[in-house]
Amino acid sequence: MSTDATTLTLGHSPDGDDMAMWWPLTGMRDPSGSPVEGSAGEPRVNTAPFTFDTLADDVHELNKRAFRQGDLDATAVSAATYPFISDRYVVTACGGSFGEGYGPRVVVKGDSPITGEENLRDEFPLVAIPGADTTAFMALSLLLGHRPRFVEARFDLIPDMVANGEADAGLLIHEAQLTFESVGLREVANLGQWWAREKGIPLPLGLNVVRRDLDLRFGGGTVERVAGMLGESVRFARAHRDDCRRLLLLHADNRPEWRDDALVDRYLSMYVSPMSEDMGDAGREALRVLFAEAGAAGLCPEIGEVEIVG
Repeated sequence: MSTDATTLTLGHSPDGDDMAMWWPLTGMRDPSGSPVEGSAGEPRVNTAPFTFDTLADDVHELNKRAFRQGDLDATAVSAATYPFISDRYVVTACGGSFGEGYGPRVVVKGDSPITGEENLRDEFPLVAIPGADTTAFMALSLLLGHRPRFVEARFDLIPDMVANGEADAGLLIHEAQLTFESVGLREVANLGQWWAREKGIPLPLGLNVVRRDLDLRFGGGTVERVAGMLGESVRFARAHRDDCRRLLLLHADNRPEWRDDALVDRYLSMYVSPMSEDMGDAGREALRVLFAEAGAAGLCPEIGEVEIVG
């Protein structure tokens, strides 16, 4: 059993839900990494015998890192990426995001001739997407019955790309799902609503995963213990919404939408939900159906039952 390293690395996206779910593991810190005034900067949950070093990065980059390197001990990934990394990582019951009748949206300019799903399917528009390895793109491909023409871009740049005519349509994730109308865009498809209409279950979007070799490195039961710590972090965050808003305000210089309390509350209620604490049987079934559909369509390997810890 190794006792050399007690710091575990955790990758997460820089959007509001991941920021909210994982700050209790490290304590509240400002963008420089310094403890917030009036706070010791200590974890709000018991992480012993480990400490956590968090890394915020775009989910597309985290997907690629999990696939190519697999070096992070725990990380957020798109659900669509998991079938490609299931030999290295196991899914935790906590930390996921599910579209419960809502989800990624496809938007166009106000004067676009594209009016709905049929136009998207028939006219082969160029779609700006947040990554070909994201669940949003997997779901869009399932909706259309084919992979659309696309250009990859960072998620927060997509609304302006559509508004400026650099793409015919944009696939929106994170807070952009709630702010696109402010730049003159309109919705032509809501993938969460489509999935709920077709399948009657939530649409899995993001997952949290941990490395399978933690037991080998730190002793039997480590994977379960770490999953438990992560679950405690999510529970603490959901029980302390005011602290989560305070954290996001500290990091709002480049994310002005985080100064809008109503928008932040709406977004966190969507993606730091009871299913984020524990996906339960509904989440397990949602993953099974998504991977079965995507596997049959040739969008990912067929992996059968998904192992979930926590």
